[in-house]
Amino acid sequence: MWRSPSLGTLLAAEPVTVWTDTDPSRNRNIWAPEFHRFGDRWYLHYTADDGVDEHHRLYVLESEGDDPLGPYHFRARLAPPNHASDNGDPSVFVHGGRLDLAYAGINQYQHNGLNITPMSNPHTVFGDAVALDADGGCPEVREGPEFLNRNGRIWMTYSTCDTGKPDYQVWMMSLPNGADPLRSRNWTQHAGPVFSRADDRGVFGPGHHSFFRSPDGTEDWIVYHAKTTTTFTYTNRTTRAQRISWNADGSPDLGRPLALGATQDLPSGDPGSGTYWINDDGRASGDGGVAYTGAWNSGTGCATQCFWGDDHWSDRAGNTASFTFTGTRIALLSVRDTGNGIAAVSIDGGPEQRVDFHGAIRVGETLQYLSPRLP
Repeated sequence: MWRSPSLGTLLAAEPVTVWTDTDPSRNRNIWAPEFHRFGDRWYLHYTADDGVDEHHRLYVLESEGDDPLGPYHFRARLAPPNHASDNGDPSVFVHGGRLDLAYAGINQYQHNGLNITPMSNPHTVFGDAVALDADGGCPEVREGPEFLNRNGRIWMTYSTCDTGKPDYQVWMMSLPNGADPLRSRNWTQHAGPVFSRADDRGVFGPGHHSFFRSPDGTEDWIVYHAKTTTTFTYTNRTTRAQRISWNADGSPDLGRPLALGATQDLPSGDPGSGTYWINDDGRASGDGGVAYTGAWNSGTGCATQCFWGDDHWSDRAGNTASFTFTGTRIALLSVRDTGNGIAAVSIDGGPEQRVDFHGAIRVGETLQYLSPRLP
């Protein structure tokens, strides 16, 4: 888990291992974690298996105290009596004073479809699961359910299509307040995707998302993963966040995915990051810049895969790009592709560290190097 006082400094936050499992029946292929606070404890719901994909199941951890960083202890496996196998992507929500668990798993509608089961507490399932017949614009999956409770309804957004496709996208169903979520006919399907690829912005496969409030509670934000390539791949997914709004009918308006280079304000009440950017053409939003020695090429062929559609590169040993800045850390983001090779990074004339810019699939601005914290 990463913790940061500002959304703008998450990139430079140090990861913390909050829990490690030694049980070989459930300590492989761990994915789709979500953490929720109930009372004075945090619960981390997730998916794991024994190394065989078809064996993935739902599990939950409980924190020892009131800290999302834990430590945690294993609490339970979540297994609806009528649907105990091949499940994933757990998410819990409260509706009408009752706690329910939504997840993805095989049902009569899809190989990986949406299901809901009641819970007596954050770590106990006590009833059979109900399957939902959700639309999705493709036959493969309905997964990653997430919830917003606003304007008299529960809005359930979920991801559809194979995650490897550039067409991975978000669809939505809703439920009136007071209606039973375990009665599938109470759910209303909303037509068409509500968040999908934006080719003109170089964003593909946006989905498997979540929502959060700004620190002052006045704004709603979506956090999601997306790619910068149209290639069918499960790699190159990076985490992005942007503000959402609300439609006149009370439904959430997720908008369109922003390009990696888009400028946006931090969430309202965010204390600010103290970070700024330096572009490879020398432009900067703070105190700093970049100077080149030797012969360097530049051009706009990178298009939407680069922050501002420009790019600089050199294929000659000894050529340098020297960044100057005022701060304690620098993160280097760039394109990775088959035409790239090796560079070396040195701080203040210190020892060089190898950085590999080569990649089998051309991808946009990815984190290549994060410096240690400096004086």
